[in-house]
Amino acid sequence: MISLMIGSKQILAQDNFSFPVRTTIATGIIEGEYNTKSEIEKYLGIPYGQPPVDNLRWKAPLPAKPWNGVKETKKFGPRAVQAPVFGDMNFRSDGISEDCLYLNVWSPSTETEENLPVLVYFYGGGFVAGDGSEPRYDGESMAQKGIVAVTVNYRLELFGFFAHPELSAESSYKGSGNYGLLDQNLALKWVNENIEAFGGDPSRVTIAGESAGSISVSYQMASPLSKDLIAGAIGESGAGIKPTLPPVSLSEAEKTGKEFAEKAGVYSLAELRAMSTKELYEIYQESGRFGFSVVIDGYFLPKTLPEIFKAQEQAQVPLLAGWNSAEIPGTAFMQGKPYTQEAFIERVKASFPNDWEEVLQLHPHQTPEEVERSATDLASDQFIAYSTWKWLNLHANNSEQAVYRYLYSKLRPELRNPDLVPGLAGGTMEREGQEPPKAIGAPHACEIEYAMGNLHLVEDYAWEAEDYQVSELFQNYFANFIKSGNPNGDSLPEWPKMTANETNPAFINIDVQTKMERSEVEKRYQFHDRFYGNQ
Repeated sequence: MISLMIGSKQILAQDNFSFPVRTTIATGIIEGEYNTKSEIEKYLGIPYGQPPVDNLRWKAPLPAKPWNGVKETKKFGPRAVQAPVFGDMNFRSDGISEDCLYLNVWSPSTETEENLPVLVYFYGGGFVAGDGSEPRYDGESMAQKGIVAVTVNYRLELFGFFAHPELSAESSYKGSGNYGLLDQNLALKWVNENIEAFGGDPSRVTIAGESAGSISVSYQMASPLSKDLIAGAIGESGAGIKPTLPPVSLSEAEKTGKEFAEKAGVYSLAELRAMSTKELYEIYQESGRFGFSVVIDGYFLPKTLPEIFKAQEQAQVPLLAGWNSAEIPGTAFMQGKPYTQEAFIERVKASFPNDWEEVLQLHPHQTPEEVERSATDLASDQFIAYSTWKWLNLHANNSEQAVYRYLYSKLRPELRNPDLVPGLAGGTMEREGQEPPKAIGAPHACEIEYAMGNLHLVEDYAWEAEDYQVSELFQNYFANFIKSGNPNGDSLPEWPKMTANETNPAFINIDVQTKMERSEVEKRYQFHDRFYGNQ
């Protein structure tokens, strides 16, 4: 084995295209790998928090403890405990464990590069699934743009968002729940303390995420614990604003948690903490729940997001966010009904009994094609698009910082395997029964591998030249924003900022022909604003 020193990095040996490299962080020496082809260093499975197990289960995370010697960080750590809720997720993690507080770093750093911009990416999955090891989140491509990229694991479902009166009573802030979001906060603190060891600048940290990851970004922007740790924010489809995974009061969350435990025959926190991972997993699965709500705990989250943003108490940083053109199929709104005028009117009346006439005015429905488009818009808005719109508007109207809005419209190519079908979380699943309806726009989560420059790591689709062109454009917008707070540059189509209280705000429509457009659907979102009481 060959050993030599280059600056503070010790190089030990060469294997294939990579050889080990070491760097020193606050808790000790770690050993990752340097790839001679990509010229990127990667450190996988770095512990940023103590294992949240035994007496630390359902507590705010504590920083990782120092270690002696060299810790090898060459493979992804375990993912958080979760069921295979979304069969289309593809993990590279080292199994499943409550001991899941690990993060991954990709860096272009050399001894001559420092003060690089940093991207911290939070995965999606509804706060019940997901992992930082998924190939579509891989940070190497972004690192090749001159950015230190970080993906973060955080606790999920029962282990990450469970509230209970006894948990609140024992905590210093007299609240409970939100442990997954507190994990993210601890990871941001870790980045602030350690990212210089990878060439990153702790004052240039942009947080990003998709779906629940985007919702996480909105919550981190709003939290008094995190808002001073970030310099920019990117959201891909989702914000923690009603009806999209909004927070509940602490009393409601405690009541839900207490009822959940008692229904399983467990009547004390001591009993819950004494249970094994498997026992808790089984009672959660038997409950049929889809996670637990984010909590207004008076600590991580003092108020709702609209209240925080209207008071201008959020992180005053540039924001880039948007949604996809067909987040969820219109069948979700039609609930088995055909795309006919009569059926659409029937469904609108059932969903909006006091406002159906206004909804019909806002949604064309004369032909089957119009019905399908309008049903898709309603399903997507109720699911995730409206909350993203509201987040953008709140920040544009309550901040001097730049706000950029996008619509992602690129349709994916055909699947390589005709026995597979697209899944809701962005991947693929085995076909069951009939052929799924043809997408009329870009579905939920499909943009991730484009934005992160990772088409080459997602093998299910028969990518064509135009897919790589759109990916390069989208990734360059992201990279420019991470570097400067402005997505423009590199001969990209001009992307104007939003301004406060615009009637027809400008946005960029990302597609094979990417261009700036002006919104003609603001009245649709203003209706949802009134309907959900977020004004």
